[in-house]
Amino acid sequence: MSIHVTSVFVDDQEKALDFYTDKLGFEKKTDIPMGEARWLTVVSPAARDGVELLLEPDAHPVARQYKEGLVADGIPATSFAVDDIHAEHERLTGLGVEFTQPPTAMGPVTTAVLDDTCGNLIQLTQLPRA
Repeated sequence: MSIHVTSVFVDDQEKALDFYTDKLGFEKKTDIPMGEARWLTVVSPAARDGVELLLEPDAHPVARQYKEGLVADGIPATSFAVDDIHAEHERLTGLGVEFTQPPTAMGPVTTAVLDDTCGNLIQLTQLPRA
């Protein structure tokens, strides 16, 4: 068993696609119209056949409450691994991405938290080098 698709709820799929591709560096993989919304996924360019991130509309009231509750408590919706969190923080800050937490050492990992402009906090994590 493996993870094929995971999702993050977004308030605007087009805005999310722009942010996740233009700022974070993911690539669009799937874009299928489904009525008012789309089945819209992005992937890491380093793993085009890896796990897909579904940019899922937050139209359902529970999805919005969930997102708002997480943000209010400062809890990231998901986490992405990076090789060099300080370089990534500098690169993203230069692109205008707002961080709610700069790179912070937390034991063997270093994390940072950014605002994805679509209603979510996203954690970046640099794992210990093997």
